[in-house]
Amino acid sequence: MAKATPSPKSNRPPLAVVGSLVSQDEDLFGRIFDRWVVGRLGEYLRPYRARIIIAIGAVLAFTLTQLAIPLIIRAAIDDAVASGGEIAEGGALLNILVAVFIGVVVFNYIANHVQETIVGKIAGHLLFDLRRAMYAHLQVVSLSFMDKTEVGRLMSRLQGDVNALQEFLESSIFAIGDFVLLFGIIAVLLSLDARLGAMTLSVVPILFLVRIIWLPLARRAFLRARETSSATNAALAESIHGVRVVQELTREDVNFDLFDEKATDNLNSHISGSKYTNVLIPIVDGLTGAAMAIIVIVGGGLVLDQALDIGVMVAFLFYVQRFFDPIRSLTIQYSIMQRAMAAGQRIFEVLDVEVEVSNKSDAQDPKEIDGSIEFENVTFGYVADQPVLKNISFRVAPGETVALVGPTGSGKTSTMSLTHRFYDVWDGSIRVGGHDVRDLTQASLGRHIAMVLQEPYLFSGTILENIRYAKLEASRDAIIDAAKAVGAHDFIMRLGAGYETELDQGGGNLSLGQRQLLSFARALVADAKILILDEATASIDSYTELNIQRALARLLENRTAMVIAHRLATIRGADRIMVLQDGEIIETGDHAHLMASEGLYSRLYRMNYASFDDIPDDVARTLSESNDAT
Repeated sequence: MAKATPSPKSNRPPLAVVGSLVSQDEDLFGRIFDRWVVGRLGEYLRPYRARIIIAIGAVLAFTLTQLAIPLIIRAAIDDAVASGGEIAEGGALLNILVAVFIGVVVFNYIANHVQETIVGKIAGHLLFDLRRAMYAHLQVVSLSFMDKTEVGRLMSRLQGDVNALQEFLESSIFAIGDFVLLFGIIAVLLSLDARLGAMTLSVVPILFLVRIIWLPLARRAFLRARETSSATNAALAESIHGVRVVQELTREDVNFDLFDEKATDNLNSHISGSKYTNVLIPIVDGLTGAAMAIIVIVGGGLVLDQALDIGVMVAFLFYVQRFFDPIRSLTIQYSIMQRAMAAGQRIFEVLDVEVEVSNKSDAQDPKEIDGSIEFENVTFGYVADQPVLKNISFRVAPGETVALVGPTGSGKTSTMSLTHRFYDVWDGSIRVGGHDVRDLTQASLGRHIAMVLQEPYLFSGTILENIRYAKLEASRDAIIDAAKAVGAHDFIMRLGAGYETELDQGGGNLSLGQRQLLSFARALVADAKILILDEATASIDSYTELNIQRALARLLENRTAMVIAHRLATIRGADRIMVLQDGEIIETGDHAHLMASEGLYSRLYRMNYASFDDIPDDVARTLSESNDAT
């Protein structure tokens, strides 16, 4: 796994990261300049310092050539036009100026090419580094964080927020050139002719006044446009994902009206935002025209009075045409910087999420374990002062199959999660293979414990790649043997490409039972000493369950197993059954003992099979025989 780029410790007070991630109204705009965000971003730019210096040099060189071109033109005009309109004898100087002009234009092109290329590459590397760092961190972040965080908002950080920082990097380097160009033009205008320069620049305060009025109004309009776009996209995604329910309940017309309302609101907000954009352009163009009119009228009069060289007036015209470009660009970069500051804060908040479950510096990585599991006075919960498990103790011997049953919320799945150390206990200890799970590496627990969940998750790729997902070195023969052992080989070979069949996202082109069989094959190939089954047969039909039962019989051979099942017939053959209620073990024993004790297990079992007599005799007999065999 790629390592996240090291980040400096934040100097800010602790942030309510989870709260900020799940808030409904996220800030799209932050402060104009956030030193903390820029400092953290600088750590990721450190490897590219030399390139950044070269890029800044290219930006400054490009800007200086833009300032130099009108001066060269001015010198050429003043040299070419002599008093009385005759060509001066110094024609050689004109040739030199033409050559210098060509050289400056070529240098301008080279500097522009260098700045665009280097800045583009640095921004691309920054995008790559930030996404890799976030991905690496989210792979190891504690599940307590993931439990409280919406996946969609994390995806937004990996995509939109990182892009905002990339855009900020590109614009900030070019903003240096815009500032130099803006103040350079002012300095040159005032140095050429202070009176005409001051009169020409008299339109600038008007522009700043317009900007002060325009910016907050435009910001609200743009924010509204972003909000309505998000609402429209959310409505579209919801309708697409729930299209089956929409058609089943004949909600097409109602949903269309709701979507049309959001889309219309989005259209109106974008039109409103466009109005603010469009109103600024003619104002800037009008002020440019006013400045040029001042130059032509006042400067022309000075030229006629021979108080000003014509070359100076021409240079003024060139500079005024360029003067408002950096102002327009910096106005846009102002909003980019604000978005980047907010995006950077959200990105680095995620990167600062503490990994609560991590390896000790001296964590052990045993190659073999005996497969035993022991809970000793374990108390645990997800919310402070609300324990899910309360001081429970039990031991699972090597090779023993123990089933956990009980009402929803009794702590069954929490017990499984703690065994794999997805969370750390509040009190007590858990030992796997004789070792406290906190003294083992996460990798060793993953190697010695295999889990099959109620909702089998398959990844995009081939069936072969999914079966050996946990053991990349597994041979093709070993994969086929595992598939045969769990009863998956036959349906795999009926597929078009067999083991090379490409699966859709989540294995959507397979039935639920087929996906579960592949999960069993994956667990078998992993060859873990301990197997955890969490409602592995809860969502499949009884006929498919027969194949699952046969697969389980093969899977449990010579392995320690902890099984959760609401279908109590699936765990009748377990060596021991533990009944949990309100986070405590209230009964333990085998099926016969618990049925005879007339406790909670007995009541759950009878409720579970209250309608068993309604099943046809041959099916009931088959299920019973299968359960007894298990």
